[in-house]
Amino acid sequence: MFSVLICDDSQVARKQVAKCLPQDWEVAVHFARHGEEAVTALAEGKGQLLLLDLNMPVMDGYQVLEHIQQAGLQTAVVVISGDVQPEAHERVKRLGALDFIEKPIKPEVLRNLLIKHQLFVREAAQPAPELDRLDPALRDCYQEITNIAMGQAGDHLARILNVFVKLPIPNVNLIEASELLMMLQDIEDKETVSGICQGFVGPGVCGEALFILSDSSFNDVAKILNIEEEVDDRVQLELLMDAANILIGTCLNGLANQLDVHFSQGHPVVLGQHRNITELINTNRTRWRRTLAIELSYGLEGYKVQCDLILLLTEESLKVLNNKLSHLLED
Repeated sequence: MFSVLICDDSQVARKQVAKCLPQDWEVAVHFARHGEEAVTALAEGKGQLLLLDLNMPVMDGYQVLEHIQQAGLQTAVVVISGDVQPEAHERVKRLGALDFIEKPIKPEVLRNLLIKHQLFVREAAQPAPELDRLDPALRDCYQEITNIAMGQAGDHLARILNVFVKLPIPNVNLIEASELLMMLQDIEDKETVSGICQGFVGPGVCGEALFILSDSSFNDVAKILNIEEEVDDRVQLELLMDAANILIGTCLNGLANQLDVHFSQGHPVVLGQHRNITELINTNRTRWRRTLAIELSYGLEGYKVQCDLILLLTEESLKVLNNKLSHLLED
């Protein structure tokens, strides 16, 4: 699979570039926060195409281009920068860059440039028209049923822990695989989190639930549960599994009851050092090409406890779910 490396010190910029990649392009997307990370990624074979910012800490874009030349690396480089000086354009070309795109980047500009340099071949297959975007009325339905399910999960957690659970506003988005990979890689970059992944299936519906708990939360969770022993890796794993079972199970049951379906849940998988998050997406890249992502963030009042629940539903599932939810919109 063709590999694209996006290097920019701004998280917002990295996300924007990833969103601008052609939606019908099957690629593995990698990210670097500065030139030194980019050089390391290139040495690991990541980045047949490098989309490179210029002004960055640690190692800037010019230094990266110089390194690529000196090392004789076979990677195509397109510079994406807000530096519009003619000298900047000429300098990066002298250093071997294929082309220069001015920020803010636009999808059609990037697509045309990729076609021009024969990096991307236009594909005949297109996403299903009904899934090109999430209808605002359907989005409201998803948010409403998620609100109800989320409230039930929060109530269950509050009763068990005897605390007040701060409920979030659900964030419902129809996203591409590149955006999903970026979102999950952001979780990877936070070195102080632990996670659980659990699959679920129903009639015509399947997905994954990701439960992420900040490691700084474990001591307060143990305090709430009156656990006096040392909160070591074993205790942390037990707390992680218990919290995931409560929130994932209750939330899925709440959704299933409203949709009049039954979800069977798979065995929970510990994500370990979070490397498996990216592997999950790469393994299922075709299946997750277009995904409904429902993000929920819970907090416990008076405690430093923060956890996130992300429900991911496949493109095929949306056809069934949208049909069920359309009945809620009928007069």
